Amino acid sequence: MKIILLSPLVIVVISFLVFKVFWRPSNDRDWELDQALLPFAEIDGSLVSIHNIRNFSYNSTTDYTVSYYDKTYDISKLKNVYYIVEPFSTFAGSAHTFVSFEFEGNDFLAISVEIRKEKGEKFSAWKGMFNQYEMMYVIADERDVVKLRTNYRKDKVYMYPTKASLEKKKALFLDMVGKANLLREHPEFYNTLTNTCTTKIVSHVNKISPKRIPFSYKVLLPGYSDRLAYDLGLLDTELSFEEARDKFLINEKAEKYAADKNFPVLIRGEN
Repeated sequence: MKIILLSPLVIVVISFLVFKVFWRPSNDRDWELDQALLPFAEIDGSLVSIHNIRNFSYNSTTDYTVSYYDKTYDISKLKNVYYIVEPFSTFAGSAHTFVSFEFEGNDFLAISVEIRKEKGEKFSAWKGMFNQYEMMYVIADERDVVKLRTNYRKDKVYMYPTKASLEKKKALFLDMVGKANLLREHPEFYNTLTNTCTTKIVSHVNKISPKRIPFSYKVLLPGYSDRLAYDLGLLDTELSFEEARDKFLINEKAEKYAADKNFPVLIRGEN
């Protein structure tokens, strides 16, 4: 009897295909508390009512008080969009990216595309290639989603103002909350290469402005994505890239103003 030995690459491909065929995304799992509630929006003309805006207060990354609120935003009062990059120390190029929207009256709302973790689950880039994590759009108060990263995870966080017409900023906001709504009915899997925080942002931008962001390894390695955004003229700055990185690094201000109710305004300082 002839024994056929499969190469590791063939085994990986077969495993990938099996997962693709038989494993389906679901919203019905035992989720971690910080990702248990999916946000959603109701849209009535220019008014967008967001439900389940996360606003946890933290003692540590694992010790927090659960809190959500609902709020209505008038997109006619949208002023700016910020691109936020949180590099990781694991290896060069790894990072989380998300966006935050500024409305008149010093009102800010962040949207972060993340894996939706089940109880006890940890992120693995390798597992993320095999349909092991659902995806969710965390819609959150900056005092939660930004402060968590700067003050508790102690990661560097860069907050860049972006350059786009007001109409395109509105379209981006509506497209992202629309996707959050869609995921409530049609869950999908995160994929480490093809369906990530950064590829989702790129897809939203390119839907509004076709081919605005070309394919680049700097999307697949989002720790370099701010450089790509800078080179494409998407960041609202006249500084050199190195000067912009220094200017828009917010950690020192986030630590200084951690307890201030005007945290989102103060971390921007003179930016």
